[in-house]
Amino acid sequence: MALTGGMDMHFVGIDVGTGSARAGVFDAKGALLGTGKQDIALHRPSGEIAEQSSAQVWGAVCAATRAAMAQAAVDPASIRGIGFDATCSLVVIGDAPLGVGDPAHPERDIIVWMDHRAVDQAARINAGAHAVLRYVGGRISPEMETPKLLWLKENRPELFRAARHFFDLTDFLTWKATGSLARSTCTVTCKWTYLAHERRWDADYFRAIGLEELADEGFARIGTEVVEPATPLGEGLAPEAALALGLPAGIAVGAGLIDAHAGGIGTVCARGGAEDPARTLGYVFGTSSCTMTTTRQPAFVPGVWGPYFSAMVPGVWLNEGGQSAAGAAIDHLLRLHPAHAEAAAAARADGASLPEWLAGAALAQAGDAAGAVRQAAHLHVVPEFLGNRAPFADPHARAVIAGLGMETGLASLVTLYVAGICGLGYGLRQIIETQRAHGAGVERIAISGGAGRHPLIRQILADATGLPVDAAASEEPVLLGSAMLGAVAAGAFPDLGAAMPVMSSVQGTWHPDPGATARLHQARYDAFLALQAAARGLRAATEAALA
Repeated sequence: MALTGGMDMHFVGIDVGTGSARAGVFDAKGALLGTGKQDIALHRPSGEIAEQSSAQVWGAVCAATRAAMAQAAVDPASIRGIGFDATCSLVVIGDAPLGVGDPAHPERDIIVWMDHRAVDQAARINAGAHAVLRYVGGRISPEMETPKLLWLKENRPELFRAARHFFDLTDFLTWKATGSLARSTCTVTCKWTYLAHERRWDADYFRAIGLEELADEGFARIGTEVVEPATPLGEGLAPEAALALGLPAGIAVGAGLIDAHAGGIGTVCARGGAEDPARTLGYVFGTSSCTMTTTRQPAFVPGVWGPYFSAMVPGVWLNEGGQSAAGAAIDHLLRLHPAHAEAAAAARADGASLPEWLAGAALAQAGDAAGAVRQAAHLHVVPEFLGNRAPFADPHARAVIAGLGMETGLASLVTLYVAGICGLGYGLRQIIETQRAHGAGVERIAISGGAGRHPLIRQILADATGLPVDAAASEEPVLLGSAMLGAVAAGAFPDLGAAMPVMSSVQGTWHPDPGATARLHQARYDAFLALQAAARGLRAATEAALA
């Protein structure tokens, strides 16, 4: 429970996503009092490259925080703690800006999570079959940091040598805020191969894959102090950072989380749900999607990252899956349709995003989610435009669309949208079933993320997976999860386990529709699996012919 007087405390949660930095001000009951947002540039010179600037990210964080404080209109002296989450992107810090790509842009010092430049390095690491890989589902992803570090060493050796620090983006933000070089168990365990259950890096792994320098240095550049999420860092918010953020110096700063994991903290133990993280899968539906499954004993699931110890909820294990492109996959799918421009203009006129507008149009067109899926019955989408994150850990997988006709009007775009959402739902079901078969079953889904807010999406996901979908009462569960880090760091709660059911609650639950709707989704799920398998088979046959 909160400390006496805790209701007068306020906490700031800061979330850095792929396209923006956002901040939220919360009270100790989890009520959102104000938000701010600042866009961040994403540089995509090619399909596999994605870069950002850490200076711009920090500037956006400061602007968003000031905006949130202005909207909340609370006394800055009431802010007792702050927490950060961010995408799992690699930040390279030197004495001067170290651009990770084009030398003409040294300010671009972040390799973004979605960057796939290290596909070959990941393949070579996986071919070595080191024991460490057992804790990333058997195969490391090019989205993770050691393949990216190896790419830097091999392709930009001067940059690799000049770097003083390699940070996950969350740890970069807490360093900027406090000066502390401590890393979070969440970031380094999930993306850097740190063995949190043994409290160590595996030097043999780094030497085996070609990053022996990091081991020889005693891992000084990637973290010698690793702490659990919400651990108070340094002396609190440093004066320079406090001035930039518009917050009091010295307030508590908690060790951070990856953005998806902050969404998990903000939802999986919510009041009115299962109130047990081991029974609820956290599903963060944004640009990509992430699934977080908590177990009390380690569960080894092929193709699903983990098991990770103390990576989200301290003291228990986490399996992390998801889809490399989710909201981004839907956006890309819609751009392929001839009616995209017309629908986008209509959405802008209504003040809505295109997916939100299409979800509303689907309900207007079909009456309910079941009717919308019936209208899309013969259109199938396997939306793996950026590979399969889980359960195949296959960055080379690509999308499949079957049943597409020559219709060009808005109605057919609505149907394509519904089929795409179904495809994401079936991918989620595949992850859930794979995990259940390996000892990591769940009973419910807790959804968060901006791409999953519409009731149509929540109902389709419930129907596609056969599990109830809980939606948090907070409009910003990811920001709330980060604010909880600050609350625990400030001593308002003894730990995250105590904070979660107090600060978060369930607003509503979408239950799967039985009967005919369930039978239709089963048939479509079978089709999804068949198309996915056919695509893998065709690719293997073509690769064999090219060899």
